[in-house]
Amino acid sequence: MDDTPAPPDDLVYSKRPGTRVIYRARQRRADRTVWLGLFLHLPSLLVSAALVGLLAVSVESWLGLPAWAAAALWALSGAAAFHRPSERFLARHVLRLHRPLPEEHRALAPLWHEVTARAGVDGRRYELWVEDSGDLNAFAAAGHIVAVTRRALHELPTSRLAAVLAHELGHHTNGHAWAGTLAWWYAAPWRLLRRALARAVRPLLRNARGYSVATLVLLAVIAGHLALVTLQATYGLPLLLVAAPYLTAAVRRRAELRADAHAARLGFGHPLALTLYERMKAEVAGPQPSARPGLAARLLSEHPDYRTRLHHLRAHL
Repeated sequence: MDDTPAPPDDLVYSKRPGTRVIYRARQRRADRTVWLGLFLHLPSLLVSAALVGLLAVSVESWLGLPAWAAAALWALSGAAAFHRPSERFLARHVLRLHRPLPEEHRALAPLWHEVTARAGVDGRRYELWVEDSGDLNAFAAAGHIVAVTRRALHELPTSRLAAVLAHELGHHTNGHAWAGTLAWWYAAPWRLLRRALARAVRPLLRNARGYSVATLVLLAVIAGHLALVTLQATYGLPLLLVAAPYLTAAVRRRAELRADAHAARLGFGHPLALTLYERMKAEVAGPQPSARPGLAARLLSEHPDYRTRLHHLRAHL
């Protein structure tokens, strides 16, 4: 038996199970970050659609399936993000989550009821999962997945764990979770092509030192000409593909701030701020403080740093 002391139960409950809960008529919405994020994913989605179309045409005779039917199946496959059995498959086999154990469920259930009741949301629409991880983390995915790490479940006081759950509920009710899942799925063909191109180019770059200056200049001229022709033929689409990851990361950082604000509006601003502050101190005072990431890494980060989150959260306290 685990003799580790349980974290303190310091949450002030206002919506205990059995009390009357008034649900909002509109349980979900899509905020501006959702539509902006989907727009920024449009170039990669178009490239992915073109790749799927080419693949469907190339294997039409082999599979005996019309190319349009194969493309339509791929287009409809995103609906699996809202199909409960498909979500559970994603949770177990892709995200490596598991259902809460009985004692974990007893700890999570009243907190989840408190969070969803304050938000006027039917918490039964969502499914709680646990990740076997030593990180202090939680996340929302697909249409109904809310996951917390085992460490967060066993170490965070109830008020802070509820604040974390309120943050993840904000991702669902604002549309961030389903939009991110759909964008990730439909952009998969483009990501696979990009990785394949990177692997093909890497050996050429390693062997470039053995080329003569004239050969390098010739290759640079050829590459520049092909790039110019491609940009002209595609109306600059490749430039959007290059810039999209940075713009998308900025939008996702804004979505994190909106989820923080959602938790604060439900009355969890102070415990969330305390959690962020202690994580920031632990990161700085660690035995081996990590070096400050470079500019590119910061621009590609999908989460704001703790100081930024605390600064924005202060306005909602």
